[in-house]
Amino acid sequence: MTDQATARAQIELLYAAHHQEIFTYLSRMLRNEELAADLTQETFVKAFRAYDTLADPARARAWLYQIAGRTALDELRRRRLVRFVPWSGESRGSGASAEETALRGRLSADMERALAAIPERQRQALLLAEVHEFTGVELADALGTSHVAARALLTRARESLRQALATERARSAAADASIAGRETARGTARLRRRDRSGH
Repeated sequence: MTDQATARAQIELLYAAHHQEIFTYLSRMLRNEELAADLTQETFVKAFRAYDTLADPARARAWLYQIAGRTALDELRRRRLVRFVPWSGESRGSGASAEETALRGRLSADMERALAAIPERQRQALLLAEVHEFTGVELADALGTSHVAARALLTRARESLRQALATERARSAAADASIAGRETARGTARLRRRDRSGH
């Protein structure tokens, strides 16, 4: 068992190295920076208390994300917060899928609604894999599951997002068509009035 002084020193090092990215992750999950700041602190307090569960210090980053993710999901369930804040990210290269491209760019209103429509656990997997660039092993560690299960969850998440995004885009297109139709009708009515008045 690790003594408290050693655990505290190690958590302080982890805090210095990772607190900003944990805060950013929680901000994206919760869309509330004040709450994210509180939960970032809570994550590291929990990490200190659970330091003996860190089997491999080389995997400390994924371990921290696992704690942060559980903390965020608990809070989401309590508060039923299901919206995501838009974020910006850089592409890691060519050949990105449509959902990866959308996730790495600034989120449209359609993408925000699509992300809100898929299950929380799937949203968590997408954030970790596509935004925080976790590898397969890191993703499995952060989600607290096997590599195979993490890959399966990510596959389901991408498919759910694809379907939800198609639904949102169809809704937006229908709304745009309706607006355009009303504008055309108003324009036609103005032309008729002008014609009748001789202007």
